[in-house]
Amino acid sequence: MEKVINSYECLFIVDVTNGDEATDATVNKFMSLVEANAEVVDVAKWGKRRLAYPINDMPEGYYTVVTFKSAPEFPSELDRLFNIDETVMRSMIIKLEYDAAEKKAAKVVAEEAEEAAPAVEAEPADAADAE
Repeated sequence: MEKVINSYECLFIVDVTNGDEATDATVNKFMSLVEANAEVVDVAKWGKRRLAYPINDMPEGYYTVVTFKSAPEFPSELDRLFNIDETVMRSMIIKLEYDAAEKKAAKVVAEEAEEAAPAVEAEPADAADAE
């Protein structure tokens, strides 16, 4: 039987009141958990940001977004661990309708093609009229 692998995106916000070291430790803990149980496609550490509304009377949090591919059982376990950890203020895991690795590869190819194409500069209209 073929093993099912789905693409997921996970956002979690970590409490920053305990200091930078505690924040980094929590982020690294969950990143290593995802890396051990899934194929990481992309990681975006947005950093410390102001929240739209206070959560537990805290106005700021450290945002991290991880895109990964895994078996369907892992996201529910990850969500359970987010809920247990008191330093994680909010978390959200969504299943992507597309293959995240293919989309990232297509984006990289498009960026490389854009860089490789010579930049064509248009002549100013005044210069053409002067001749």
